[in-house]
Amino acid sequence: MGGDTGFRIVAGVDGSAPSRLALEWAVMEARLRNGQLRAVTAWEFPPVTVGMEGLIRDPDVFPQTARRLQNEALKRVDSEGVTVTGDVIQGNPAAVLLRAAENADLLVVGSRGLGGFTGLLLGSVSTQVLHHSPCPVLVVRTRSRTGGVE
Repeated sequence: MGGDTGFRIVAGVDGSAPSRLALEWAVMEARLRNGQLRAVTAWEFPPVTVGMEGLIRDPDVFPQTARRLQNEALKRVDSEGVTVTGDVIQGNPAAVLLRAAENADLLVVGSRGLGGFTGLLLGSVSTQVLHHSPCPVLVVRTRSRTGGVE
């Protein structure tokens, strides 16, 4: 897939600890393969029920927050020597990552994102991309509190 453009990695970035580890891993892999990295952050408007439309006073806050989360994550990682681009895209996170992975050699995601079901080993996005990705997927997990791999 890489062809003449080098090894292409897409990393999902949502600001969670597993996504930060995934981004670090993706940068190191891109460096080792002389490749390039595309950091992708997806955002969606929250579901709104009838009568709650007034609660969203500034719809620009959602893409701005996503951009801020991505910028903070990119600042924390040492990307020297690696071409890194960042995209913030509106849409379902799994669908956005799957589209971004269409021309990639590897998709890297954290095992869990910012969703509410913290007891699960894999989040819904990582599960969906594992089953539907057009390229290989690496799921990065955080270490347990005891220092071992979960």
